[in-house]
Amino acid sequence: MRVLAALSGGVDSAVAAARAVEAGHDVVGVHMALSRTRDQFRTGSRGCCSIEDAGDARRAADVLGIPYYVWDLSERFEETVVADFLAEYAAGRTPNPCVRCNEHIKFATLLDKALALGFDAVCTGHYARVVTRPDGSHELHRARDLAKDQSYVLAVMGPERLARSIFPLGDVASKDETRREAAARGLSVSAKPDSYDICFVADGDTQGFLRDRLGARPGEVVDTSGAVVGTHDGAYAYTVGQRRGLALGRPAPDGRPRYVLAVEPVHNRVVVGSADELVVDHVHADRAVWYDDAAASGAPREGALSVQVRAHGAPVPAALAHADAQRLSVALHEPLRGVAAGQSLVVYDGTRVVGQATVTSAERTPAPAGSAAGTRA
Repeated sequence: MRVLAALSGGVDSAVAAARAVEAGHDVVGVHMALSRTRDQFRTGSRGCCSIEDAGDARRAADVLGIPYYVWDLSERFEETVVADFLAEYAAGRTPNPCVRCNEHIKFATLLDKALALGFDAVCTGHYARVVTRPDGSHELHRARDLAKDQSYVLAVMGPERLARSIFPLGDVASKDETRREAAARGLSVSAKPDSYDICFVADGDTQGFLRDRLGARPGEVVDTSGAVVGTHDGAYAYTVGQRRGLALGRPAPDGRPRYVLAVEPVHNRVVVGSADELVVDHVHADRAVWYDDAAASGAPREGALSVQVRAHGAPVPAALAHADAQRLSVALHEPLRGVAAGQSLVVYDGTRVVGQATVTSAERTPAPAGSAAGTRA
């Protein structure tokens, strides 16, 4: 196969490309330039896709003996991922930019361009597994190394794009194994630190980035009774479940910490309350992407499901309360705390991804008198 290997400049994508070459594919490397902001182009970048990373990607391609190109996708990245990030926060929701990058850039723009150029598939360094069924269709599964599993942020891609994707690191036992393999192959990125934080927020200050882009919008922080307990410079800078950085002038009557319960952009208001008020056991979501036709039709099913609402969150046992082509609702068997609109919700059957959708709301069913239940943060 002709394979386009996405080289981020990190160790994972370099080893993935090396494995694709070793498998006998005709591989070409490409680095995606996603920003024209010079502040991001610096030594020790906290995110990915900096000018430093482009150089590391080129050196990896040289070691592997494959052609290498840099594609400027910065305009598309700004129009989709960054614009969505700003719009979601402005609307009082909590987006996951890595999910949107996979949706709009890596498995839309990049893959579509690759197919137009005659490539058969795109190869990336994501930790996830693709399983081919007997009928030729494809399933997305968690990686062997659950600590590095990235199926959560990949689920948005959908089955058609999955069929054109290769994840050579899905069966790797650990990140240490990847680093050892990189060193053995002579790849200089073998000891390069992992990227973290939001790649387009150069200094890691998300609130500062939002303030610079959206402007200061002073407003009130109120408790559930409507009493003003503090002020803020922009409701968009807060997210449901947040505890730190509230700077409230009035303590809670019981002295316990306060958390953000809701962000109300229309009134430019942040509502705070107790941790107990964050607990939910039903989650509703839209913009569904399905890998299971039976689940999408709402057909009854046997067997346990689980859901995940954060990239590094633990899966929680759940049942599909409603499902159609566009929407889904889940009933959680174990309540969660601090589920925010805008988060990605992924449904699993064991290690297999059943579907993905974007959270619109969450609620708690009133507990019978005298009952008690544990929650996960």
